[in-house]
Amino acid sequence: MEVKVLDFNGKDTGRKVQLSDSVFAIEPNNHAVYLDVKQYLANQRQGTHKAKERAEVAGSTRKIKKQKGTGTARAGSAKNPLFKGGGTVFGPRPRSYSFKLNKNLKRLARKSAFSIKAKESNIIVLEDFNFETPSTKNFINVLKALELENKKSLFILGDTNKNVYLSSRNLKASNVVSSSELSTYAILNANNLVLLESSLEVIEDNLSK
Repeated sequence: MEVKVLDFNGKDTGRKVQLSDSVFAIEPNNHAVYLDVKQYLANQRQGTHKAKERAEVAGSTRKIKKQKGTGTARAGSAKNPLFKGGGTVFGPRPRSYSFKLNKNLKRLARKSAFSIKAKESNIIVLEDFNFETPSTKNFINVLKALELENKKSLFILGDTNKNVYLSSRNLKASNVVSSSELSTYAILNANNLVLLESSLEVIEDNLSK
């Protein structure tokens, strides 16, 4: 699959790059995508929720009324879950929601995500660029040149670029990551992927193993 290379002004450089069919043109595996996204979202959960159970609620344990002759159900302590202020039955406890996925499945999920974006023609290849200093204004100009200022976009760098990252950090709709930080969720959550030329080789090497 051939894609033309643009510069950061949105102009055609006259060059084209070949995207690997083994990464950008496979038959998407929806279940692998589902599992990888589920794991990503599960890992975002703190799992610090907690409700007090019967043994943890403050209050007396004395029997609040006699066993028989009241005409109502028998009752023990005021911590009974049936009473207001009583303990919670099987309430949430702190726990980790994370779970493991093998590397091959995660690679398949990312390749599937890339293939979905390629099929939708939502991939832009951009020649490498840098800013002398962090500048949100300069980054917005790049977005406007690519007609992405009103769309969710994911810029994928070949390596960490501090100035480009800091320039985008104030923009909610744009996200900048290096090739090593990619996730299936991030790929699918963006309307458009902007791949810098230096990232292509890294992505294809990582996902073609």
